[in-house]
Amino acid sequence: MKFQKPCTFAKLGLKDSKSLAKIIRNLAQTRQLLQGKQLHSQLISSGYPLCTFLTNHLLNMYSKCGQLDYSVKLFDKMSQRNLVSWTAMVTGFSQNLHYFEAISTFCEMRIAGENPTQFAFSSVIKACASAGLVEFGEQIHCLALKFGFGSDIFVVSNLVDMYSKCGVMVNAHNVFQEMECKDEVLWTALIDGYAKNGPFEDALSAYKNMVKEGIGIDKFVLCSTLSACAALKALNFGKCLHSVMVKKGFELEISVGNALTDMYSKVGDMESASNVFGIDSDCRNIVSCSSLIDGYVEMDRMEDALSVYVRLRRQGIEPNEFTFSSLIKACSSQAALEQGTQLHAEVIKFNFDSNPFVSSVLVDMYGKCGLLDDSIRVFDEIENATEFAWNSMLSVFAQHGLGKDAIQLFNRMKNEGVEPNAITFVSLLRGCSHSGLVEDGLSFFKAMEKTFGVMPREEHYSCVIDLLGRAGQLKEAEDFINKMPFEPNAFGWCSFLGACKIHGDKERGKLAAEKLMQLEPENSGAPVLLSKIYAKEQQWEDVRTLRKMMQDFNVKKLPGYSWVDVGNKTHIFGVEDWSHPQMKAIYDKLDALSGQIKAAGYVPSTDSIPLDVDVSVKEKILQHHSERLAIAFALISIPSGKPIIVKKNLRVCSDCHSAIKYISKLIGRKIIVRDNSRFHHFSNGLCSCGDFW
Repeated sequence: MKFQKPCTFAKLGLKDSKSLAKIIRNLAQTRQLLQGKQLHSQLISSGYPLCTFLTNHLLNMYSKCGQLDYSVKLFDKMSQRNLVSWTAMVTGFSQNLHYFEAISTFCEMRIAGENPTQFAFSSVIKACASAGLVEFGEQIHCLALKFGFGSDIFVVSNLVDMYSKCGVMVNAHNVFQEMECKDEVLWTALIDGYAKNGPFEDALSAYKNMVKEGIGIDKFVLCSTLSACAALKALNFGKCLHSVMVKKGFELEISVGNALTDMYSKVGDMESASNVFGIDSDCRNIVSCSSLIDGYVEMDRMEDALSVYVRLRRQGIEPNEFTFSSLIKACSSQAALEQGTQLHAEVIKFNFDSNPFVSSVLVDMYGKCGLLDDSIRVFDEIENATEFAWNSMLSVFAQHGLGKDAIQLFNRMKNEGVEPNAITFVSLLRGCSHSGLVEDGLSFFKAMEKTFGVMPREEHYSCVIDLLGRAGQLKEAEDFINKMPFEPNAFGWCSFLGACKIHGDKERGKLAAEKLMQLEPENSGAPVLLSKIYAKEQQWEDVRTLRKMMQDFNVKKLPGYSWVDVGNKTHIFGVEDWSHPQMKAIYDKLDALSGQIKAAGYVPSTDSIPLDVDVSVKEKILQHHSERLAIAFALISIPSGKPIIVKKNLRVCSDCHSAIKYISKLIGRKIIVRDNSRFHHFSNGLCSCGDFW
């Protein structure tokens, strides 16, 4: 753009000021900052008087180009400011994400005696929405009504958006209803609010009403409504929206593809999610990739999730913290250490190791894979640990039965000023339960509401039942149950029944089993545990009665199995399992170990077998339990430098627990066993649980 020579500016009149204003406005709209600065410089060097009218246009130009420093300097030097000047500054601050400055400038404008326009109101309301200042926003709302802007579509749309973003949907709905003429922006603001805050059903209802009113549908409102479908798992409604998107030609829009992939993934329709994802590779980005990965993770399809990750890396798409969090979460749930450590390396490579959310998931992953020291190391490297990180570490200590460590960590957490929540106390109570710290556990339970304002829920009451039961305080546990404000859930009764089995309390065990079978008639745990109580008392007729009842009601006993990872493959074993290709070598190793530990003092505990058979038969059954087969295989397959980590779907039996202690001392290696409730670290003939679990 060519400008007149500087010397001619002094001769320009009012007519040319309007021409200059038009030029500046065009430069602002096209974001041509350099040319704007050149024009401003020529105006100054020519001595052209910068009137309020021209300065306002320059303020707007600098703000739109993101140069707020220039806007502020110009504004501060203005000898005369008018309503347009103030509005330009409020709008400039708001548009450039300087929300608090926008709000303070609006306040200064009021002090200066200027009455705000609808544009100033819209800008300051946007600032309140982005800053989450709903109380100040309510004051602005009142002021807007006072100045007669209660029916202005721009102000009302921004008010609905502000209340929606701040989660005050009642106010958003009321403001929306008071507006007679509603446009697509207003409808979209309301629907988006419901989609983010709930009730999600109201988002779908609002969308239907919007269509009924004949309001134009764009991709933004469709994406918001899809988000509500995902939250409700409303697949059919989501498919209808998909059809609308195709008809309107939105399907190849990146934001639409992301929303569709997310919706199908969250409702569990991974085939449709994958189809949408594969339509056009140019439309894929990290958002759609992360949605697809998260969907596969939720469906326990870890291999598919990892496959998507490999594809996105080949296409040059860089992962983000959500990608890693989902993948590492999958490794946690399946205790897939090999893949988890590889992902940790990727996390470091992409500089997400300092991300508090990713670090929290890594703490959890290493803990669930049995590597306690690695979990602690990752936690200690977090600079500003969030409540997620603290809770992850507390959960790890609980899983490993380290109640005292959990208490020490909790005290550190309080000293750091991090407020505990309901999840914190579940981990604390579990840690105390697995460590026999009854008094500490009861003290934390009492302090929850009284000291920390956290209302105890079902899971906390169940933890206390477990705490008392494991410690053998069955009468106290029964009294606690009778005083509860509600009936225990299945976990509570199962914990009580398990404690009755361990401590041989037949009568209370029978009561717990009956309650558990009422809650979960298909659960085989209750009759199996009760039969073990009867078997210990040699009440074989009662054992047979229970088995017949299970047959009559088609209740199948959950088979016990154990698995161990060698390389990239998981090897699964059942009781007396002969299906493994290396079974002969496994049984030879197991037979040799059995002879050696017996010579070292191991005595089989046949009481745990609820069968009326000969003792030698019981010993053979015990010897071929799944965890022992897994350990034998690990010993012939895993080099001595690597840890042996065995996972089991049921509680490890007392006899196997004793045998593994002897094996750990005999072979001089650490053996880690994760059963369905906690970790056991066996080393040199001892277990980390101290024989209390």
